[in-house]
Amino acid sequence: MFGIDSEKLVILAVITAVVLGPQRLPEYARKLAEWIRSFRNFADKTQAQLSEELGEDVDWRKLDPRQYDPRRIIREALLEDPSAIRGHSAAVAAATAQGSAAVKAAVPGKADQAGFQAAVSLAAGEAAPFDHEAT
Repeated sequence: MFGIDSEKLVILAVITAVVLGPQRLPEYARKLAEWIRSFRNFADKTQAQLSEELGEDVDWRKLDPRQYDPRRIIREALLEDPSAIRGHSAAVAAATAQGSAAVKAAVPGKADQAGFQAAVSLAAGEAAPFDHEAT
């Protein structure tokens, strides 16, 4: 708990008891218990509201922020099956080839081997092409 071992926790409890004194200690203990109860109620209500909004079949592991740990992501990527990676890269290459073919067909001009379009010079007074969907 917060990097505090049991010996340090006992020392903190003794110091707190001495500083607060026997008259105020029960009052502060009640307040601490109320805070803990209110925090638990808040956590329960929040979890119930989240379950209500996301549905009853909530997979709490998907909502765990520890899944985004970069060390874990890299470790899993390095231990991944290489044949699955090759299959994935082949699918990506095929999709890229289809996309570059569509670009070649849609944009007039000369394309190089990588699929990049060469610059097309405009005639004097000709307006530059404008893509209304891009803005």
